[in-house]
Amino acid sequence: MAVPARTCGASRPGPARIARPWPGRGPRPCPGPRRPESGPLRPRLLLLPPLLLLPLLAAPGASAYSFPQQHTMQHWARRLEQEIDGVMRIFGGVQQLREIYKDNRNLFEVQENEPQKLVEKVAGDIENLLDRKVQALKRLADAAENFQKAHHWQDNIKEEDIMYYDAKADAELDDPETEDMERGSKTSTLRLDFMEDPNFKNKVNYSYTAVQIPTDIYKGSTIILNELNWTEALENVFIENRRQDPTLLWQVFGSATGVTRYYPATPWRAPKKIDLYDVRRRPWYIQGASSPKDMVIIVDVSGSVSGLTLKLMKTSVCEMLDTLSDDDYVNVASFNEKAQPVSCFTHLVQANVRNKKVFKEAVQGMVAKGTTGYKAGFEYAFDQLQNSNITRANCNKMIMMFTDGGEDRVQDVFEKYNWPNRTVRVFTFSVGQHNYDVTPLQWMACTNKGYYFEIPSIGAIRINTQEYLDVLGRPMVLAGKEAKQVQWTNVYEDALGLGLVVTGTLPVFNLTQDGPGEKKNQLILGVMGIDVALNDIKRLTPNYTLGANGYVFAIDLNGYVLLHPNLKPQTINFREPVTLDFLDAELEDENKEEIRRSMIDGNKGHKQIKTLVKSLDERYIDEVIRNYTWVPIRSTNYSLGLVLPPYSTFYLQANLSDQILQVKYFEFLLPSSFESEGHVFIAPREYCKDLNASDNNTEFLKNFIELMEKVTPDSKQCNNFLLHNLILDTGITQQLVERVWRDQDLNTYSLLAVFAATDGGITRVFPNKAAEDWTENPEPFNASFYRRSLDNHGYIFKPPHQDALLRPLELENDTVGILVSTAVELSLGRRTLRPAVVGVKLDLEAWAEKFKVLASNRTHQDQPQKCGPSSHCEMDCEVNNEDLLCVLIDDGGFLVLSNQNHQWDQVGRFFSEVDANLMLALYNNSFYTRKESYDYQAACAPQPPGNLGAAPRGVFVPTIADFLNLAWWTSAAAWSLFQQLLYGLIYHSWFQADPAEAEGSPETRESSCVMKQTQYYFGSVNASYNAIIDCGNCSRLFHAQRLTNTNLLFVVAEKPLCSQCEAGRLLQKETHCPADGPEQCELVQRPRYRRGPHICFDYNATEDTSDCGRGASFPPSLGVLVSLQLLLLLGLPPRPQPQVRALVASRHL
Repeated sequence: MAVPARTCGASRPGPARIARPWPGRGPRPCPGPRRPESGPLRPRLLLLPPLLLLPLLAAPGASAYSFPQQHTMQHWARRLEQEIDGVMRIFGGVQQLREIYKDNRNLFEVQENEPQKLVEKVAGDIENLLDRKVQALKRLADAAENFQKAHHWQDNIKEEDIMYYDAKADAELDDPETEDMERGSKTSTLRLDFMEDPNFKNKVNYSYTAVQIPTDIYKGSTIILNELNWTEALENVFIENRRQDPTLLWQVFGSATGVTRYYPATPWRAPKKIDLYDVRRRPWYIQGASSPKDMVIIVDVSGSVSGLTLKLMKTSVCEMLDTLSDDDYVNVASFNEKAQPVSCFTHLVQANVRNKKVFKEAVQGMVAKGTTGYKAGFEYAFDQLQNSNITRANCNKMIMMFTDGGEDRVQDVFEKYNWPNRTVRVFTFSVGQHNYDVTPLQWMACTNKGYYFEIPSIGAIRINTQEYLDVLGRPMVLAGKEAKQVQWTNVYEDALGLGLVVTGTLPVFNLTQDGPGEKKNQLILGVMGIDVALNDIKRLTPNYTLGANGYVFAIDLNGYVLLHPNLKPQTINFREPVTLDFLDAELEDENKEEIRRSMIDGNKGHKQIKTLVKSLDERYIDEVIRNYTWVPIRSTNYSLGLVLPPYSTFYLQANLSDQILQVKYFEFLLPSSFESEGHVFIAPREYCKDLNASDNNTEFLKNFIELMEKVTPDSKQCNNFLLHNLILDTGITQQLVERVWRDQDLNTYSLLAVFAATDGGITRVFPNKAAEDWTENPEPFNASFYRRSLDNHGYIFKPPHQDALLRPLELENDTVGILVSTAVELSLGRRTLRPAVVGVKLDLEAWAEKFKVLASNRTHQDQPQKCGPSSHCEMDCEVNNEDLLCVLIDDGGFLVLSNQNHQWDQVGRFFSEVDANLMLALYNNSFYTRKESYDYQAACAPQPPGNLGAAPRGVFVPTIADFLNLAWWTSAAAWSLFQQLLYGLIYHSWFQADPAEAEGSPETRESSCVMKQTQYYFGSVNASYNAIIDCGNCSRLFHAQRLTNTNLLFVVAEKPLCSQCEAGRLLQKETHCPADGPEQCELVQRPRYRRGPHICFDYNATEDTSDCGRGASFPPSLGVLVSLQLLLLLGLPPRPQPQVRALVASRHL
């Protein structure tokens, strides 16, 4: 016998493998050495029509196993389809359940969801809810203005003259080392009793208000004491408001002095570290205190700015950014001889959370060098503000300059860009301790309708970077009633534990006059706010009549969602609003962009679209039909939308008037019936007011049964719709057990369980013992298999979820099941609906063996067909599993079944983790399409702080020669370094502290981050397909075919001959984005459509701009600073020295 040519892979251990015949040349010989290529060798896919591929598959006369021909594999696919369909017809009971519903037709009615009427009703209910809060706001604002106007300023007021409940007093009194305890508190602080109130999720006292004063404000100052004096009268108005509307939640007055008075009283949530809460930095206060802003921040980074001064500037800019909201636009630039943006943003961008984060990170990289050039900085800023080709606020325009001082007034720049109209306000900030003449900085601010501030130390940053809002509020105050408009905020986290809220805000103006005939005061007193919990708004929306995949959503003028089922922030930054764009809450497409724009514009509309939706477990993508209907919510800046699948146009409403039947069906909920009727899980819904909730479904069912023994389904304290539907579905699913499941032997077909889940909230699993391994959500509307089955036709396979980082399935100890489910479509007349989903749970091991047999050359249940060495026959998935890989993959790319025993424990994993080469070929062949999106609500573990090194950036570090040089010690550089070291010790914790941590967040708490998600779904290829993965020496044949009426792809492929060709691995698991999602610098070039508030107050001809800042009245004391830092390090509440400033003092004159 002739020796055959050496073939690739011949040395492979195990049974000898016969090489694939190569057309006309016998077995393909291994090629000689290949020319080295740069980079890894990537597979090439040779796409050949089936007729051309046949000679490759089976060369005439070849004495070898050959790769199965296409018609053979199609035959295997049909056998698989028939087996799946047969099992589902016998055990699924789809047809039988339809008949059961029709037999019980007298027990329910079919109701219709009329989208337009429904959305208009909900919008009207929300409008009425918010309108009641608006009326309460107006009463409070009017009363506050009158109380302050009637108040007589007291210069000699003392702490003991004021009686109030200090919300932070309890926490301070608990600490025996506080100063007040040492000297005995002079403040007449009330001690109150509190009672738990579930509406507030807190202990409250309805007879009093509470007062919160920021840590860095001295409670005993004359200004604060007078503020406490006149705001005390608000207490009665708060109480009267609650009497008229008992549903009111927090009523709050945030004063421009920093004092917060809120009702009802409750102790302040004391943080573990420094309490940095200041009402003037809360999103709702910022929005209510001024009109939208276009702001350019310019920072002097010349050589004279070094050490502590540069640090102060960086911190000041970050604090300034925190005073901006999503209605504002901003850019930040540094300047010396030239001006340049500190980040990649070349123009004004929206001051949203992600953009501000980019700025804050970029600011830390500023380095001081060169000479001061105010002209370059201001010209850059004016050019930014004059750019009309970009989206911006188009209201207040301002320039904020941070510098250590200079002599140039750049009058020519102001004459060119800003005079005589002075439409741009200029605010100047003298930073650090120095002896420069500040007159030029004061002049710049005063001649451009701005204000001059001094920031000599870290303690002055917060107060001086937020008081510019008082200046911006002047035109609003002077506009009077025209400016008294209620605004509704973004969603944000309530500081007192209420959860996610929106707040209605109304500015409160100072109506006093300096004297008879004098101009009226032009300062804002503060902002009045009333919270509305998102849960209260959700209660006005339909709960379960929309079906599992129908929902209501609402957005604001920025396109951010107020309501949406996907609004689920994993972590909440206490200092920032929760901003999730509608196009990020869903998978973005052109139709949704159009819908979003129409809603922002306040229009009504309806549109049916084909779109992509992400499954609840975020592993799958489905292409679905959805009907969108939307209307504006009048008197607000919100718009409401309704989303309905076509099959949710109708729904069932049970009508169980027969009490005997109620009792009969109810008995099937009792655990005593589970052994014969199967285990019942009930959805944890709010069936009755007194029903105790529980995360354990067995306990919840027990609570439900105990309550039902006391009340009837028609009780007024219960939701009759939910209860009747639940009991009806209990009876209907029991009839399915009786007619179909009970008499069948599940083991014959290798089934672990059969099940049915319904819109009414019932999930029945048979037999009872199968419930022990049931891991699906007991709420069908929150179960991925349920929602996907409704959206797809046919049988939906769901393998067990496996993460690549977790251990493989342990088949030896546990029986692993694969869920197969399908929706029950019910046609009643011309009305079609899908009230239930039924399915089976396959035994993985048994069905893997069955899969081999079905994809083999067996003709009967006999022994596998053997092929002799001298005869030609095709390989199959059973006999040739050493050479042939046969798998079933679902529509998300996850492994469902394999003929390889060693892959059984990998079922449920993304197939690229099992066979990267083959999965890439399937993707390149358009069997799969990839969809990438970003999750902006993710939570990530905290990152450990990095080593900052010995010296901060931008700080001069002297050499040994410098230290030995006497002249150097007398230079400014030496003094700067000494100052830096001294103050660095004092301010270290301020500069390095995480704001969230300072607010009291646990150090180990996860932080918000952005995760990139990648899902795969079936592409456009539906037919059988053959191809070669050409990878040099390691070419592979494969065949792929969709299984009809399922979400499965049947793939047959040669096992790889060798591993020299490493394919690129497709990734499916979530990955953490190092930046905030997609590149922000690119996103701002194509901003999403938005609209600002409808009215702007940025100019008033009567505005008095003479009060423009005169600096601090005294230099800060180093002793005070050291004491303050020691208090901070010890965790004690500091007592800052009062800062007497003209702007604050004039508020009360």
